[in-house]
Amino acid sequence: MTDPTHAPAADRRRRGPGADLFADEVVVDFPALAPVVERMRDAFLAADRGLDRVSAAVRLTGPQAGGGRRVPLNLALRCTCHRCGGRGEVWSERCVECGGSGHGLLLHQLHVFVPSGTRDGDCLAFTVSPAFATATRVELRVTVA
Repeated sequence: MTDPTHAPAADRRRRGPGADLFADEVVVDFPALAPVVERMRDAFLAADRGLDRVSAAVRLTGPQAGGGRRVPLNLALRCTCHRCGGRGEVWSERCVECGGSGHGLLLHQLHVFVPSGTRDGDCLAFTVSPAFATATRVELRVTVA
């Protein structure tokens, strides 16, 4: 097996974001564990590959962030067009509702718990899978004012 710190740049990009996370530390400090850690990292990060991604932001006051807070979050998620069923056409004509793309937007409201001790600039990442929409990776940036 090759050394993950010396892998070609194209190979590192193929493995996705975070592929080189802790690679140097493992190879230098625990060379025998490098293959095991690489397999664990790939298995952990593979769950996020191919998901739609949405960025959102929430603003909290200092006391709210210090004590933890449940906040409402409205997201626009990609979904299958309800009129054409994702085909992009209705009776051989371009679907008017989705413009022929087969996709639409689903407004999805959820409540996210921002844990106590959250600081300005922290980012919470999670996946939502509502009915009738594709699974989406949400990155929520917290601003503490």
